Amino acid sequence: MLENLEKHITTHLPFLKDAKVLIAMSGGLDSVVLSTLLYKLNYSIAFAHCNFQLRNDESDADEAFVTQLAAEMKVNVYTKKFETATFANEQKLSIQMAARKLRYEWFQELTETFEYDYILTAHHKDDALETFLINLSRGTGMEGLTGIPERNENIVRPLLPFTRNDICAYAEQYKLQWREDSSNASTKYLRNKIRHEIVPLLHELHPTFMDNFESTQQHLQGSKDIVHDRIQQLRETLLEKVANDTYQIEIAALQKLSNPKAYLYELLKAFGFSAWNDISDLLSAQSGKQVFSVNYRLVKDRDYLFIQKQNQQETSEPIFIHDSESTIKSPIQLHIEEVASITNTGKNILYVDKKMLKFPLIVRKWQNGDYFYPFGMQGKKKLSKYFKDEKYSLIDKENQWLLCSEENIVWIIGKRSDNRYKVTQPTNTIIKLTLQ
Repeated sequence: MLENLEKHITTHLPFLKDAKVLIAMSGGLDSVVLSTLLYKLNYSIAFAHCNFQLRNDESDADEAFVTQLAAEMKVNVYTKKFETATFANEQKLSIQMAARKLRYEWFQELTETFEYDYILTAHHKDDALETFLINLSRGTGMEGLTGIPERNENIVRPLLPFTRNDICAYAEQYKLQWREDSSNASTKYLRNKIRHEIVPLLHELHPTFMDNFESTQQHLQGSKDIVHDRIQQLRETLLEKVANDTYQIEIAALQKLSNPKAYLYELLKAFGFSAWNDISDLLSAQSGKQVFSVNYRLVKDRDYLFIQKQNQQETSEPIFIHDSESTIKSPIQLHIEEVASITNTGKNILYVDKKMLKFPLIVRKWQNGDYFYPFGMQGKKKLSKYFKDEKYSLIDKENQWLLCSEENIVWIIGKRSDNRYKVTQPTNTIIKLTLQ
């Protein structure tokens, strides 16, 4: 196994050769074998051991074993006790998910503090099979069926090509010592039930089941790579960036594809959405329908789906501009000054008659019932009608700021001004407003 691991690392994980690595060391069979192999291959290793305090004296004995093993190998060891049960209760997580979160967050802290290049875990081929079956039983897409990745950013799993039998045989051959977790024998956990009851049946049904499983995962990974390439192409054509952290997808273009819902799933996966039934319903829903992920919202607006980062939705609180102020910097940058005449013009510049203004001016978002008197036109127009005529999206309307004098709109900022405040021949004092 030593020679096979060395060949595997040389061929597939050469970046580990000169790296400083931190091994997730539980004290169990798998992590002990991984550590022993890398120690014999003269890798620069250290141990990180989590004491989750879930098995009373057993947990403390595991920690003592890991500390002793580190001393024998003359490698650094980091240990930490966690109040796992309390954390799980506070975060409303299962014990397994709480332990996973605590473990990996601490590992990342160690790599940053002590400058380790990679975190190594001892996951092997049987773990990949169990994960496959767990995901299959819960319902999953291709992502959940392609198994545990050999590398995920700075987390690396060098033992994935090896089976539990390979690892056991090596440990027995060299008479290695390790700690047995008594909870591994219990079938109350789904993974253990699959490990002890289902996997043996699969091996019994087909002696070469593990080889067949590996071959199937390779085929699935190939299909996943093809899907990835296709989705990358579609992102360039369908996913259009329209503002900072805001994107749109044209529904008509999406519906021309062979399976719009499947493509939508792949396009939105990176934004953290999971309510797929609600999302697919958006394609035929009325404008204004929304679905939320942790960080993004998805909005149906006429012919488009808009994806917007939630913290990009700016405050709608009004801002007051007093006569003595020359600049506001938030939520928009607006410069106000008195000028002698109209010089340079543009959509981001407005000249108004000061005597028509009532200070403080107000910068706010639009409200139902708003209207204005468009510059160059006779009569008034509802702002909702203006937005419709200008083909504003729902996002555009939410992002539009208005400059108002009391209740009256002076300027749809950066777009259209109000005829009542225009500079005329009798104007004595001109105010120049510049959107920066």
